Amino acid sequence: MSYKSDIEIAREANKKPIQEIGAKLGIPGEHLLPYGHDKAKVSQDYITSVQGNKNGKLILVTAINPTPAGEGKTTTTVGLGDGLNRIGQKATVCIREASLGPNFGMKGGAAGGGYAQVVPMEDMNLHFTGDFHAITSAHSLLSAMIDNHIYWGNEEDIDVRRVVWRRVVDMNDRALRQINVSLGGVANGFPREGGFDITVASEVMAILCLSLNLKDLEKRLGDMIVAYRRDRTPVFCRDIKAQGAMTVLLKDAMQPNLVQTLENNPAFVHGGPFANIAHGCNSVIATTTALKISDYVVTEAGFGADLGAEKFMNIKCRKAGLAPDCVVLVATVRAMKMNGGVAKADLGAENVEAVKAGCPNLGRHIENIKSFGVPVVVAINHFVTDTEAEVAAVKDFVATHGAEAVLSRHWELGSEGSEPLARKVVEVAEAGNANFAPLYGDDMALFQKMETIAKRIYRADAVIADKKIRDQLKAWEEQGYGNLPICMAKTQYSFTTDPSVRGAPTGHSVPVREVRLSAGAGFIVAVCGEIMTMPGLPSKPAAENIHLNDGGQIEGLF
Repeated sequence: MSYKSDIEIAREANKKPIQEIGAKLGIPGEHLLPYGHDKAKVSQDYITSVQGNKNGKLILVTAINPTPAGEGKTTTTVGLGDGLNRIGQKATVCIREASLGPNFGMKGGAAGGGYAQVVPMEDMNLHFTGDFHAITSAHSLLSAMIDNHIYWGNEEDIDVRRVVWRRVVDMNDRALRQINVSLGGVANGFPREGGFDITVASEVMAILCLSLNLKDLEKRLGDMIVAYRRDRTPVFCRDIKAQGAMTVLLKDAMQPNLVQTLENNPAFVHGGPFANIAHGCNSVIATTTALKISDYVVTEAGFGADLGAEKFMNIKCRKAGLAPDCVVLVATVRAMKMNGGVAKADLGAENVEAVKAGCPNLGRHIENIKSFGVPVVVAINHFVTDTEAEVAAVKDFVATHGAEAVLSRHWELGSEGSEPLARKVVEVAEAGNANFAPLYGDDMALFQKMETIAKRIYRADAVIADKKIRDQLKAWEEQGYGNLPICMAKTQYSFTTDPSVRGAPTGHSVPVREVRLSAGAGFIVAVCGEIMTMPGLPSKPAAENIHLNDGGQIEGLF
C-alpha cells in the first residue's frame, strides 16, 4: 500500500478562513490580525482581556530519547489535539515555529505528519509571519550598537576581549562559528574575535518565549549581559540603551500565531528556542492564552523527556506559574527495537526480544516524569510495520511501571486513530491526581541544582566541573543570580553526554565544559560535552531537493 507524502496531504487540506478557527475559541474577528487567509496573530488587547478566565487542563507531550527511527512527538501532539476535539473537548494545540536552518539541513519541517498536521505547512516551515526575522533583527541591532558604542569612545569601558554578545542568522552555517570583526582599518572600529549562533539559540528567542507581555519583554532584554569591563563587572543591554528599540522590533512577534490542523482545529504556533542550549518550548504567552480559552491545551517540549520535559517543568512552569495535569510520553516500536540494538535497515522485521531490550529507556522516562508529581500516559505512535506482539510487549512493560500505554494511529487516520489516546488522557487529567512540583527549589545552590538534575534525571554518579566553573557559579550567587534555574545543554540522544550511549545507562558522570548566564531569560546554561550553537549543513542538505514545480508548488519540503 502506498501512502501520500506529508506535503501532498497538506496540499489537499480543506482549510477554513482563519476567522472561523478563531471563532471556535471565541476570539472576535477584530482581534485577529490576518497574514493572508489561513494564519493570523492574536492581539495583545484580546490576550489581556481573557486573563481573568479560569485555566483549562494542560497536557504536555514529550518522548523517549530521539533515534533515527523517528518518534513523532509533534505528530502525536497534533493528533491528540484533534482527538480531544473529536470527543467534544475544546482543545488547542501549542507548538514551536520551525527554524530555516534545520529545514534546509537534515531535520526537515516541524508541523507534524500524515493526517496529523498543522497547516499551512509550507508557510510554517519557511518565513511564516516573520517572527524569526524580527528576532534576528532585534539581536543584530544590539550587536551593531555594542560595536558602535565601543567605536564612539566606549563610555561603559567595555573590554573588547570580553564582548560575550555574538551575532545570529537563521541558517546552518559552520563558516560563521568563529570570525574576526571590525577588520579593515581605523574607520571600521577595533578588531576583535566574534561569531554567529543560529537565531533559535539567541537569548532574545528565549526571552520572547518566557515573557508575559511587552513590558516584561523590555525589562528582560535590558537585563541581558552583553560584555564585561576590565574589572570583570557586567555590561547590560540597558547600558547600551538598546532594549527600547529591540522591543519595537519585537512588538508584533510577541503576539501568538493562530493556524489550524488538517481537521480545522485551532493551533498556536509561536516561538522556537533550541531544546538543548535553551528551554525548547513554545512561548509562555501562547500557552497561557490558550489555557484561558480552551478546555484542553496540548503542548510539547523539545527532544526527549530528559531535556524537553525537564526544562518545561523546571524552567517554563516555574517562570509562568503553570502545572501540567498529565504528560503523554511518545514512543514507537521501531525506536524500542533500535534501543534494543537493531540496525535501522532491519527495523521492519518483527523482533519482540529487541523491543523488550529497548524498553528500559522508556521506563527511565516514565519514572522521571512521575518524580515531578504528574501522571503519565504512554502513546505508542503506530507504524504500519508494527506487529501485535511487539505492541503488546511495550504495553506489558509500561504496565509494570504503573502506567498505561495506548496505541495511537493518528498519522494514518487522523482523529479517528487518536480517539482512544484522547479518551485516556481525559480520564487521567479529570481524575485530578497531578501534584506538580519542580525538581529543586529556587534557593538551592547553583551547582547543587546541576547535581540534582544529573543524578535524578540522568542517573549520573557525579557532575564534573573544574574550580573555574565552580568559582563562576559562586560569583553569580553573590551577584544575586543564585535563585535562577539551570538549563542543561547536552546531547538529546542519550541520558549521558555521549550521543552513542542508548538505553538507560548508570555509572556515568556529567562533565560541564562551561557555564553561561542568561540573565534576561532568567536561567544559567551548563554546557555539557560538544553542543553546537551554530549547526552545519550535512553532506547532502535537504535544500538540494527543494524547488518549485511547474505548477508553482514547493517540492522537497517535508
